Amino acid sequence: MTTFPSITRIVTGHTDDGRSILTEVGPLPSVVEITAIPGTIFHEVWSTTASPAPVGNGADPTLGPLVLPPPPGGTRIRFVDIPPDTEEFLKTGAERMEEAFEQVGDKAASTVKENSPHPLMHRTESIDYGVVIEGEMTLVLDDGEVLLKPGSVVIQRGTNHAWANRSGRLCRMLFVLVAGTYEPGLADKLAGQ
Repeated sequence: MTTFPSITRIVTGHTDDGRSILTEVGPLPSVVEITAIPGTIFHEVWSTTASPAPVGNGADPTLGPLVLPPPPGGTRIRFVDIPPDTEEFLKTGAERMEEAFEQVGDKAASTVKENSPHPLMHRTESIDYGVVIEGEMTLVLDDGEVLLKPGSVVIQRGTNHAWANRSGRLCRMLFVLVAGTYEPGLADKLAGQ
C-alpha cells in the first residue's frame, strides 16, 4: 500500500529573556495506527487545553494516550491517513467500532447502528475543520454525502458522519478540532437518538 511522507513538526518557544527560538524540529512523537482499522494512522501534531490558550514553553501535549476529541475548551490538530474501504470492512467493520473508538480514547463517539450508512459513523461535540491533503474521501452523513478532493474543506459542526474512502487509494486529511457545546435544543434532539 502507498504511504505518505512523514510529517515534520517545528515548535517554537522563548528564551528566558523573551527571544524567539526553535524548541523542536523533527518527526512527530505520536503516530498511532488504529489496529481495529488497519492502515488508519493518526499523526498527532498539537493540542491546547483552554481558550485563550496559554502561550509559553509548556510540555508537549501530544505525549500520552490518543484521544479523538479536543480537550474541553481546547483544540487538537492532527493528520489522519485513511486507507480505502474494503468489502470485508464494509460487511464486518461495525463489529470492530467499539474497539476502534476505544483505541482513539472516545468509545462514546461511535453512533453506528444496524442501518447506519457506514460502519464508521460517529459524532463529537466539536467544530472540526477537515482538509483533504492527498487522495479522495467521501463525507457520509445521515442524509447525503459528498466527494472530497485535494483542497476540499469540511466544517463539521458536531454532526453524525463517517469518512468513506471509495477511491481505491490512501487519503491523507488534516483535521483541526475545536471543543464545542451543543445548543440546548439540539442537545435534546441528539440525546433522543
